[in-house]
Amino acid sequence: MKLRLLLSGFIGVVAILSAAVSRADNIPDLFLHDGLSLNGEWKIIIDPYESGFYDYRHDQRDLSANPSRSETFYLDAKPIDPGERIEYDFDTSPSLEVPGDWNTQRPELLYYEGSVWYRRKFDFAGAGDQRVFLRFGAVNYRADVYLNGKKLGTHVGGFTPFTFEATQNLKKGANSLVVKVDNKRSQDAVPTLATDWWNYGGITRQVKLVTVPGKFIADHRFALESETTRQITGLVQCQGAARGETVKLSIPELGEELSAKTDTFGRAVFQFVPAQLQLWSPETPKLYDVHISFGSDSVTERIGFRTVRTQGKQILLNGKPIFLRGICIHEEFPLNGNGRVKTPEQAKQLLLWAKELGCNFVRLAHYPHSEAMTRLADELGVLVWSEVPVYWTIDWTNTATYENAQSQLSDNIQRDGNRASIIIWSLANETPVSEARTKFLSQLAARARSLDRTRLLSAAMEKHSKPGAENVSCVQDPLADVVDVLAFNEYIGWYDGLPEKCGKVTWEIPYNKPVFVSEFGGDARLGYHGGKDQRWTEEYQEDLYRQTLPMLDTIDGLAGFSPWILVDFRSPRRVLPGIEDGFNRKGLISSTGEKKKAFYVLQNYYQKRARAGNGVIIDTKNEVGSKTTEVSQ
Repeated sequence: MKLRLLLSGFIGVVAILSAAVSRADNIPDLFLHDGLSLNGEWKIIIDPYESGFYDYRHDQRDLSANPSRSETFYLDAKPIDPGERIEYDFDTSPSLEVPGDWNTQRPELLYYEGSVWYRRKFDFAGAGDQRVFLRFGAVNYRADVYLNGKKLGTHVGGFTPFTFEATQNLKKGANSLVVKVDNKRSQDAVPTLATDWWNYGGITRQVKLVTVPGKFIADHRFALESETTRQITGLVQCQGAARGETVKLSIPELGEELSAKTDTFGRAVFQFVPAQLQLWSPETPKLYDVHISFGSDSVTERIGFRTVRTQGKQILLNGKPIFLRGICIHEEFPLNGNGRVKTPEQAKQLLLWAKELGCNFVRLAHYPHSEAMTRLADELGVLVWSEVPVYWTIDWTNTATYENAQSQLSDNIQRDGNRASIIIWSLANETPVSEARTKFLSQLAARARSLDRTRLLSAAMEKHSKPGAENVSCVQDPLADVVDVLAFNEYIGWYDGLPEKCGKVTWEIPYNKPVFVSEFGGDARLGYHGGKDQRWTEEYQEDLYRQTLPMLDTIDGLAGFSPWILVDFRSPRRVLPGIEDGFNRKGLISSTGEKKKAFYVLQNYYQKRARAGNGVIIDTKNEVGSKTTEVSQ
């Protein structure tokens, strides 16, 4: 029965994949294929009125009805004769670096929300009988993609990869790729109008042109079914395959050389029990080289094998209880302009800071972070909560909004289905309870489980005070019956009273599930000092952590937490002069990369947690209060 459920999740993924290929939207394994990098300098035209897309009547330009080339930017036109009027010129326009956001590359674009046209020229030697795809790691938020004046398609959603087949539109020799990027917020979008992070615009992740055989490997998924049986089940999806074609699998370190035949949908299933298998964990993040070949195509992936499940109020990793020593992270780097993470080196630095803090877990808020981040988490042994941007109050009754959210969730699961580090898919953050919202998120949960039954589901819910009992904090939410891990955000001592309130609070959480505190904390500006009762000082933030940690230890079933947040990050909501200046200052590390006093409070606590085993008593008196705590690791 378990195997049937596991395979149903795999088949759900490849069913989505098959549909995606027909609309050239998402082919996960193109990431693993070699290709021509299109990173680097792109020419840009800033177009707040979208003049390159609409005419003066605000009708979309249609070349079949209006053959004028004068203002149609995606044609990348040049005057044919001296009298022709062309009112744009990419060649003499400014440039931006890709990958990267536009906000931090040009001062005039810091707050810009609207359209920017990107143009990249490249040479192509020819495809022969092969197929060629354009792959974008992410573009925020809407991307209209044109190759040599022909539209390849549109993608909506700012944090997941997408592909378009370019085979028929490529020319031998010089080619012009134009992308209209639009980051305007809208009520029916995901996320919606109101967020507490920066709306970075641009081609924010890598772009490459990938050439593959006519028959190629499009997706694969491998997972450990049970830590006791050690059986691994895998599924490989091939494009262009007929029934009965051979797919080969090799894992040299395990001594596995296997083959399987494709079915009528191009799927090949593998099942095997390795003689020797080292399970992946934060302490021993073992990865195996997995080679897959099909015809003239092949890919190599590094995969770790582990299990995660819940048992009562515990989270079990490889069958053993684990306490998640976490921190929240935004995909923003605190140096060189404070923009979106652009390189694997920047992503690695964020994870290394988390490990220095003593973390074995990170919550990647509030959207899917890059492939670099999750793959590095595999290598470094950092467990991951991966989230989609269903944030605060979105349009719960709009069918298109739901389809958008479902698409982003599906693409996220497809992209990172082989990441051992990811143990939790998160559906949402701080969404107000209503019947429409709960239906929306319950449908998302069902979708996630149809695609992946090997991970846990959660969402960052909210706590509230019990009516008539201000110091009794409750978590009661119908979504709690849907998720596997009951997670909630709390800001006692910052938005709810002063830090001393922490010592008075008791908790009522009436669910037999692991409890995870997905956010807590308070703001402090680096170098701003004063008494521990003075807001915005490092001393206030430090004291808040000292008071909060013993309070959270009293929660029955506490399985971990991820304070908000590792590093200060940009937010237009944060306007207090001299303190915030456009930054959320809840980071334990400043926007210039320096550690605040509270960093060391949490580090000390996590070090004690890491040294303690199941049922061991640790004394946190000197560091975080007067409480002695029993912990599970």
